[in-house]
Amino acid sequence: MRIAINGFGRIGRTILRQVLCQPGRQNVEVVLINDIAPVDMLAYLFEYDSTFGPLPLPVSTDGAALTVGDRQIPTTHCEDLTQLDLAGVDVVLECTGIARSSDVAERGLTAGARSVLISGPSPAAYVTVVLGANDSALGAHRIVSNASCTTNAVAPLLAAVESLCGIETAHMTTIHCYTNSQPMVDAPRGDPARSRAGALSMVPTTTSATHLIDEVLPHLAGRISGAAVRVPVASVSAVDLVVRTARDIDDARLRADLREATDASPVLGWTDLPLVSSDLRARPESLVIAGPETGTTGPRQLRLFGWYDNEWGFSARMLDVAARMAERGTP
Repeated sequence: MRIAINGFGRIGRTILRQVLCQPGRQNVEVVLINDIAPVDMLAYLFEYDSTFGPLPLPVSTDGAALTVGDRQIPTTHCEDLTQLDLAGVDVVLECTGIARSSDVAERGLTAGARSVLISGPSPAAYVTVVLGANDSALGAHRIVSNASCTTNAVAPLLAAVESLCGIETAHMTTIHCYTNSQPMVDAPRGDPARSRAGALSMVPTTTSATHLIDEVLPHLAGRISGAAVRVPVASVSAVDLVVRTARDIDDARLRADLREATDASPVLGWTDLPLVSSDLRARPESLVIAGPETGTTGPRQLRLFGWYDNEWGFSARMLDVAARMAERGTP
């Protein structure tokens, strides 16, 4: 699979780390990195990562390419991808966060790439795909959204619960680490609470996953509500989900069925250990269910709690969805 990474921020850099350091990604060739920042800065931030630690490979640059180990990756600095020749690229991983309109999202196609995968929600995408929830929706679409990290965590869990005992209603709270959308010190943002220093307070806010779940799992539309609390942690988030089931449930049987479902899932995990958030750093699953925090609170009420590395797990799904898009061949 030949990919180009457009936008070498948190997700773009994490994707490249996985390509270079994980044996299962050896068939991925990164043919281009495009970012408006100087290449020496990109090299520095890639080699020394505050969350994942130093890269276990030497990194250097000659001003026109990023060399990591024995791989040399051409690096460009175009604000508009249509100025580049992307012929032969299977998938552009659109990680800039600005592909909100069709003219921006389509630039990779105009430059010659076969498909574009957007690393977040986008109204310009033809379809939003979450592995483990609506895989079959991918079809032959050429501009695809990989949804959000929280949607990737929650949607497969909801799909599993729906298949086991049905869902009347549910409410999720995502306990999410701070991100670049929050200031380090108090500074004006659109939302007053999100204007406060992200590393100093817990900040109640909204989550895009609420409406994305309606899109990804339309048969549950209107039945799932959600909220978020941003917390002073740099990595690894959590989901606290309370479900009113459609059928009576038995705690022991449901726990066994859930464990079986996660064992069979390529994106869900399970732990019976009393873990804390830092223990889940760099886990590749979309969600790891915490067994000790999961159980019934009545014949039709279920509480589930799970961890997700919102950067590493999401980046793993970007590569997984891109692989499926590449397998389709030329449209």
